[in-house]
Amino acid sequence: MWLEIDALKEAAAWPDADQPTTVVLASQLMAAERYQEGFDYFAARSDSAPADALSLALAGAFQARLDGETEEAIARLDAATGLGLGLPQYFRGTSLARLPECAGRAETVVADLEFVLAVRDQFPPGLMRAVYEGLSHAYELLGRTGEAEAARSRSGRLITDYSVTTDDGFRFVPQKLVELAPDVHVAQGYDFSDIAFVVTTEGVVAIDSASTPEHAAAALRDLRRLTGLPITHVILTHAHWDHVGGLEVLTADGATVIAQANFPDELRLQNSGPPPFRYFLPDGRSHRLQAVPDHLVSGPEKLTVGGIEFVLIPIAGGETHDGLIIHVPDREVVFTGDMSMPYLGAPFFAEGSAEGLFEAMETVMELHPRLLIHGHAGLTATYTIEAFPGLLAAFRDLDVAVRAGIVDGLTLVEILQLNHLPQLLKDHPSAVIPYLVARDHFIQRVHRQRTGYWHFRGEGVEHFTPAEEAGAADLLGGGTAAPFHTAGAELIRRGEYALALRILDLGLLSHQGTPELLDLRHEVLQRLVEGNQLLNPFKFVYYAGLADLELAPPA
Repeated sequence: MWLEIDALKEAAAWPDADQPTTVVLASQLMAAERYQEGFDYFAARSDSAPADALSLALAGAFQARLDGETEEAIARLDAATGLGLGLPQYFRGTSLARLPECAGRAETVVADLEFVLAVRDQFPPGLMRAVYEGLSHAYELLGRTGEAEAARSRSGRLITDYSVTTDDGFRFVPQKLVELAPDVHVAQGYDFSDIAFVVTTEGVVAIDSASTPEHAAAALRDLRRLTGLPITHVILTHAHWDHVGGLEVLTADGATVIAQANFPDELRLQNSGPPPFRYFLPDGRSHRLQAVPDHLVSGPEKLTVGGIEFVLIPIAGGETHDGLIIHVPDREVVFTGDMSMPYLGAPFFAEGSAEGLFEAMETVMELHPRLLIHGHAGLTATYTIEAFPGLLAAFRDLDVAVRAGIVDGLTLVEILQLNHLPQLLKDHPSAVIPYLVARDHFIQRVHRQRTGYWHFRGEGVEHFTPAEEAGAADLLGGGTAAPFHTAGAELIRRGEYALALRILDLGLLSHQGTPELLDLRHEVLQRLVEGNQLLNPFKFVYYAGLADLELAPPA
């Protein structure tokens, strides 16, 4: 599960590594509970670069997790905050808050973490739950019980900005309507996907429509605080359920719906496939939808509304074959939909390709936009236009490596375990995280497109049900639940969480309802959720669903 850590350690050590790479590495090491390894790594970096406040702060943060080293850890954290403002305050505040009685420094915790909240937009995404968790402890010690309770309601073991609830499904960020460019407003956190609104003098052009009418209506209500102009057009970037489900709300006043020419075929594909995992949609909602655009775009064309020009460009896309990107030259913005979705097609359908992704990325870069607005908040934050040149080069490099592995007869798992990290990324630090987010899914799509359902070593020749596998494993275990618990606990100790879950699930098939196995399964699911919170949102959603996790937004 933790191959990314080795790749991140290498990338974070490159001379021009960016801050998000270092923060994600630290978060992954923390989630894996590899505290000594984290301390050794960041202490060595700090020793070689004494002015590096972030490395010094992280050395202190990991050292604070080690028994008997609290005093020296605090000294490192204090020294780091003296070198610069920002992440050192975050790591000092959250580290002190974890110590008994905040190590007598509750006031310092409050000062550090209230500072972080005051300038939260300057911090990498996905850190605020830990801030509220730390504040809840410090406020309690200082007798500020009301503030402690309020902070506690926004905190948790996780640090991600994600939320998952039965009623609303998954959301990347807390709900907000943000103006990313003049008159370009994006409703983020109202739904799994985002809705963009471009306000013109004649009306509003909406881009996509969220998963459900209720979510689209909530976004529209907030837009109405800014403008009462009617929605004249809804442009759909592709036919996936999370982009067309709220269409009826946005077209209530007769808006013209525009989509790519392949939209009907893509919608039929989606409606013929299996449902997504739990939490991708609110409970009880179907992914099978009907939508009939008023106009289909088969080649580049222009639309002018209220003096603003929208250039509509069909693409084959990395995710679907009905992709439509929207260029607004006056605003230097390109709306990309999900062409850069790091899954090369939804994992539930046979769609998407590396070739389509390469072509789509080249098309976007030729437009020379200042800003890319994707169909999901996490993509907009990570897959920036600055990252595209390095990311495209890295994907091409990876494509060559995967094809070579296939020719050499490697299985999918063996290719994944190559942990391929293109060295060209040294010159493109902002592309490291988006590359690692997409890497394994890219490999899986290319491998499935270029191989059959039998491997020459015999994989895929025979198939067994989980019950059959459980019965065979039970023979090895002597017909009792104890060996499954022992094996699961040992795999957890080794950090092999996904494999531990598999063993425990097999044990529960043979020994249903065994409390010890259920408790251990719950623990391993919590660790899998935590370990996937920064690099793999779809796995996060999957394991959150298995764990029955309900996670309110952090703000």
